[in-house]
Amino acid sequence: METNNPPFNISPLDSPSRVVSVSGDKKLFPSKTVLILIVIGILFLAVIVFFAFKFFSKKASSQVTLNYWGLFEPPEVFQQIITDYEKSHPNVKINYSMENLKFYRERLQSALGRKEGPDIFRFHQSWTPMLGNYLSSIPEKIYDTSSFSKTFYPSATASLIYQAKLVGLPLEFDGLALFYNEDLFRAAGKTPPLTWEELEKTAQDLTVRNEQGKIVTAGIALGTTNNVDHWSDILALMILQNEGNLVDPTSSLAADALVYYTTFKKVYRVWDETMPSSTYAFAKGNLAMYLGPSWRVFDIKGYNPNLNFKIIPVPQLSDKKVGWASFWAEGVSKNSPNQKEAWDFLNYLSSREILQGLYQRESNLRLFGEPYSRVDMAEMLKAQPYVSAFIEEAPFAQSWFLCSATQDTNGINQQIIKYYEDAVNAVNEGQEPGTALATTAKGVVQVLSQYGISR
Repeated sequence: METNNPPFNISPLDSPSRVVSVSGDKKLFPSKTVLILIVIGILFLAVIVFFAFKFFSKKASSQVTLNYWGLFEPPEVFQQIITDYEKSHPNVKINYSMENLKFYRERLQSALGRKEGPDIFRFHQSWTPMLGNYLSSIPEKIYDTSSFSKTFYPSATASLIYQAKLVGLPLEFDGLALFYNEDLFRAAGKTPPLTWEELEKTAQDLTVRNEQGKIVTAGIALGTTNNVDHWSDILALMILQNEGNLVDPTSSLAADALVYYTTFKKVYRVWDETMPSSTYAFAKGNLAMYLGPSWRVFDIKGYNPNLNFKIIPVPQLSDKKVGWASFWAEGVSKNSPNQKEAWDFLNYLSSREILQGLYQRESNLRLFGEPYSRVDMAEMLKAQPYVSAFIEEAPFAQSWFLCSATQDTNGINQQIIKYYEDAVNAVNEGQEPGTALATTAKGVVQVLSQYGISR
């Protein structure tokens, strides 16, 4: 008897709708071995991810950002140099800002005192004792005293040392030189003076007064403090050339230099208090000779683009040449966590190739760039009419805390300049120079003692 039962007994759970089709000998679910391999793979991947995270986290943490406070140069001057450096140093990022000189020294010193502020900053070389406690010293593998003194001018070595350590890198040099009006000299048949004796006579010959005796054209701007720009630098130069002591100006050598400075007003009468500022008077053609730094060229050309003038080294008193230095340098904060990277960047900036490129970029914005600080680059500026005189003087230029136009309000320059200003004014009013300078000497000692500078 036929039945309708299937050939096999299939339970309800084994209905065709529950059967999964497989081919060959493959099994429906993974074996234990496969599961173990999967777990191992996941763990392996986790380890890779962990170490990759650690690696990239470490790489990210090694990124260094250097904040750089500059002066005078807009960001576009430095941008390409910074970009090139960052390409070769991918872990370093440099943020440059051009600061305003007004109250700059106070803002800088205050920020450094709070352990804040920039990693790299520009400062005047005369500020070294004021900022010394905040300045990182140059690593000896970059410059030791010997290599530094061979690379830069003597005034840099003399003024950028604090507690026997070099603390600044100069990227430029400046000081004083003699500007003279070529048209006035040509008309009078005069040649530029090389000595103070020649300058005295030339200044008197070129001074012109009206019928009332008022100076119309001055021979040279010397003798006063109210309207002679950079008079403190000039007086300091005279005292140094006469071998006087600026720290203790009580000797006859310093007194003689002070008297000589006032002689141009009191005796030769080639300049007086009624004249405008010396820079403006020279620019307007009312002054035959003027003593000033290289950057004054920009002011003069700004006042009078058509003025015909030339620049030569300062006159000398003897065969022992003495010039004047007043320049800016770059420093690194002692509180910066990135001092090594900061000094490496400054070392890069101070190289011949980079300084040359920097000068060119500056020259694209104005008449010329900052005169080179390196001795081995002097020849490059020999033919530059506005700069060559300053570079010619650089090997024998000296400096002290009578640097004008640094705007170090209540700082070492301003305080000492005030004591010397009182001495000049006192002599102009008839006081004995020895008496005037005795007061100056006492004041100078008090100021220097504030910064731990001995006589």
